[in-house]
Amino acid sequence: MIIKRLPGLLLAALLLSVPARAEDAVKVTVEGEPVPAFAEDGVTYVQLVPLLEALGGWETVWDPAARSATAETALFTLEVPVQQGYVLADGYSYETDRMALLREERTYVPLRSVANLLGAQVDFTGWEEPVAVRVREQMICTEEDFYWLCRIISAESKGESLAGQIAVGNVICNRVASDQFPDTITDVVFDRKDGVQFEPVSNQTIFLEPTGQSVLAAHLALAGVDVAGESLYFFNPAYSQGLWVRANRTYCTTIGCHMFYQ
Repeated sequence: MIIKRLPGLLLAALLLSVPARAEDAVKVTVEGEPVPAFAEDGVTYVQLVPLLEALGGWETVWDPAARSATAETALFTLEVPVQQGYVLADGYSYETDRMALLREERTYVPLRSVANLLGAQVDFTGWEEPVAVRVREQMICTEEDFYWLCRIISAESKGESLAGQIAVGNVICNRVASDQFPDTITDVVFDRKDGVQFEPVSNQTIFLEPTGQSVLAAHLALAGVDVAGESLYFFNPAYSQGLWVRANRTYCTTIGCHMFYQ
C-alpha cells in the first residue's frame, strides 16, 4: 500500500513546489516615476496608490469591511473592489482585464485597463524595457460641443455600459480628428453631407436630457479614454444591417449592442 501511494505523494509534492501562476519581474514608470509592479500570466499589475499619486496626486482610502479602495480623481470617484473584474467610476461599472488583487496589504490593479480609465497611455516595448505610462492629451471643446456630445452619447447608447457609451464618444472624437469629417463635435453630430449620420438627429432624441452616465462618458472620451480604437462608424445589428459599413470599413470591436468599424 505504501509503495502504491508514493507516486501520488511525489506528484503532490511537485505540484506544491510549482507556483500556481507564472510571475515575471517588470518595471513600470508613471510620468517618469517608478511604481511597484509585477506581471502575471502576461498581465501587468501596478500598485494602485503610487499609480494614482503619479497621475494626479489623488489620495486613496481603504475600506477593510468592503475590501475596496476609493479615490477622488479629477473627473470621478474611483472605487476598486479587490477580487472583482471591474472598478466603479462614480458608481458605474467599468470592466477590467483582470481582478484587482490584494498583496501584502496593498491593492494592485491591471495596469492597462485602469490606466486607460484614468486617461493615461501605456507604452509597452518589451519585457526588457520599462512599461511607460503617461497622461494623454485631452481634447478641448466648447460648451456647445460638450452639450451635444453628452446628448449624442445618451441618445445612441442609453442602456449600454460605461465602456459602451465611451466608445460612442470615441467615434465622435475620432471623426473630429479625421479629415473625412467636420472639425467640431457639433458639426460632426449634425453632419448631413452624405445624409443624416446619426439616427437620434432624425428622430430628435438628440434633444432629450442626457443621463449622468452619458455625461461622465463624454468627459472620459474627451480625456482620452479609448475603448473603440480608431473607429469612425458603429451600428446596432439588431436595427441595421450596416451593409455599407461592413463592405467598406474594417471591423474593430463589439461592445454591448454596437459593432465598431474603422
